[in-house]
Amino acid sequence: MEKIEYRSYIKQRTILGIKAIDIHRELEQIHGINAPHYSTVANLAKQFREGRVDVEDLDRIGRPQTARIEDNIQQVQEAIEVNPHATYDELEELIGISRGTLQNIIHQDLQLRKVASRYVPHILNQQNKKLRLQYCNENLQYYRDGPGRLCDIITGDEVQIYWRQIGRKISNSSWVGQGEPPRTIVKRSIYDQKTLFSIFFRSTGYMIIHAPDDNKTRFDSQYYIQNCLTPVVEVLNESRPTSGTKRIKLLHDNAKPHKNKEVDNFLQQNGIGLVPHPPYSPDLSPCDFWLNDQIKRKLNDHSSFDSLFDEVTRILEEIPTCEYKKTFECWIERLQLCIDNQGDYFEHKYK
Repeated sequence: MEKIEYRSYIKQRTILGIKAIDIHRELEQIHGINAPHYSTVANLAKQFREGRVDVEDLDRIGRPQTARIEDNIQQVQEAIEVNPHATYDELEELIGISRGTLQNIIHQDLQLRKVASRYVPHILNQQNKKLRLQYCNENLQYYRDGPGRLCDIITGDEVQIYWRQIGRKISNSSWVGQGEPPRTIVKRSIYDQKTLFSIFFRSTGYMIIHAPDDNKTRFDSQYYIQNCLTPVVEVLNESRPTSGTKRIKLLHDNAKPHKNKEVDNFLQQNGIGLVPHPPYSPDLSPCDFWLNDQIKRKLNDHSSFDSLFDEVTRILEEIPTCEYKKTFECWIERLQLCIDNQGDYFEHKYK
């Protein structure tokens, strides 16, 4: 079937009020893999609904479709520099060249490829980067090149865990037959039930797990001391009866309940030092770059606090000790990567 025949069919079906997805399904049933792409059908159906009458090729503005010349290459480059997220359709319409020519210019002449933008926790200014460099250097000098031992580090953080799991977008992909619509998953609501967990671990495994059984508890520095740090000290004294908290250092982030004079006094009284940790740096926090994801990827749906708490505990217990140990070795690698990247975020380079 010629393009003009496709357009005529799409025009007739659109006039009859048939939806673009149904028109595309009909064309696929008739022509199989030779049917036009859904985006083409949808675009034409939209044009016919908005008043387009002619089914002939529309005149294009600009140079011929085959014009893969320096002027067009420069126009494509400038358009992409202005809008790095531009689509093929937008660039075709703006510059007036064919899809094939456009693809050749982008991929062969400009050597470009389209990748998803990466999310970062914060736009780091020079002071942020300088502080990250400073703390990374200090930690490497002490733990990699100096007397510090990774086995003496305790790390912990808070994480919100939902009772209903929806997974990541890529994990929700599913195989569908030709013409079938994709499966659906209900989006997460702000009212979905969730629980705030506090988890602390070291290179030998997890130490404590705590979560309030309601969402009304105020998590402040006093709560942090009583329900997180005090149990950590108790576990240390029990598991290390001769040394207790000697040489122990705590790595936690700069959340408000953590950065408090009362917390500092408690740690000092119990002989626990602090591992320097820069602001806006979840990429340097073992809980953020490793443990939280380990938990969430393995969770099932839950209808009660007790069942959720039990499963999170089971997941922590089933993680091999070697994985906990390896995480602190990865932390050392990440410190170096941060330095190599001049204090900026580096996870897009981390393998």
